[in-house]
Order: sequence, then C-alpha cells, then structure tokens
Amino acid sequence: MRYIRYAFLGTLGIVLVSVSLANRDLVTLKLMPDDLAQLMGFNLDISLPLFLVVLGGIAVGLIVGFIWEWMREYKHRKQADVKQREVRKLEREVKTLKRKQNDGKDDVLAILDESA
Repeated sequence: MRYIRYAFLGTLGIVLVSVSLANRDLVTLKLMPDDLAQLMGFNLDISLPLFLVVLGGIAVGLIVGFIWEWMREYKHRKQADVKQREVRKLEREVKTLKRKQNDGKDDVLAILDESA
C-alpha cells in the first residue's frame, strides 16, 4: 500500500511539474474590473505565471476547505470531549465504589474483583 501511495505522489508530482513548465506565460490578475476601478479610484494588478495562479488557486481552495470542515466539526468535537470527561468521572466513581466494597476483604480477592 505504501508503494502505491509513493507511486501516486510521484505521478502527481510529475504531472504538476509538466503542467507548470507548459504554462509559464505571464497573466495579469486584477483586483477589480476596469470600470469599477475607475469609479473607486484605484486598482491593484499583478503579473504572475499561469501555473502559479492555478496552483495557488488549488492551494487556497484546500486551505479554505480544511478550515471550513474544522469549523463544521466543532460541535462534534465538543460533544466527544464532554462524553470523554463524563466517562473518566464514572470510571473514577466505579473505582471508588469497588474500593469501598472490597474493604476488609482478602487482598487477592479484592484485586480479582477490581480486574473484573
């Protein structure tokens, strides 16, 4: 399975390098359309190679997706944390009750009762 993953990552790397080398022409990115920029009084534009624009868009999309998913799962993580604290509390309570139950008993029998 590990070799399949390495083969996939290697193939993906070769494809990305190939696409990058094939798309080195400069493109101009503008912050706003020309008419809106004249109305606002400013415009920001930058010239970048096309492959940087494409790969940058993919990277930004992945980052936004990860953040979005992390925020969406917050309620599930919080609920799991509450349940985990409750389980720990109940485990401590069970140990305390077993100790009280085993007071005065033989040590070997108490150990056997605790392990069950």
